[in-house]
Amino acid sequence: MRFEKIKAKIYPDYQSFFKILNAWKKNKEIIVFTNGCFDILHRGHIEYLSETADLGNRLVIGLNSDESVKILKGQSRPFINEESRAILLASLEFVDAVVLFSEETPYNLISDILPDVLVKGEDYTIEEIAGFDVVLANGGKVETIKLVPGFSTTSIINKIKNQGNE
Repeated sequence: MRFEKIKAKIYPDYQSFFKILNAWKKNKEIIVFTNGCFDILHRGHIEYLSETADLGNRLVIGLNSDESVKILKGQSRPFINEESRAILLASLEFVDAVVLFSEETPYNLISDILPDVLVKGEDYTIEEIAGFDVVLANGGKVETIKLVPGFSTTSIINKIKNQGNE
């Protein structure tokens, strides 16, 4: 039963998410959107996502599909498939929806959702965040969140690779 509730938060595309999104908007919920690959979920992601969730009533995560991750990170990625990554994210109590997208950026998804708040890590400037223009043009806000030092997927991958070389 609990696992079914987790899976119910996962949407394979915008079309399947549209109905619940409209219900949230009709109820004047503040929709917060962020996105990423979330290939190896770690503490940095959890702190970032929980702080992001605090900016509104509903947290929607745009999750790069396996195809999209390969475009961004190379053919050896993702390490964890999209279904498993989506389940991990949806299992977090403060995540309300995980919507997959296959493009290189979530620009089209953001344009469809039109969140009240668009969020990325502080390693981006506002102008570098995909969809910043459409969110601002529609009266929304764009925010950056401080990242947790020492926690990144790349650093974890490098640590694993170097484990036998020390």
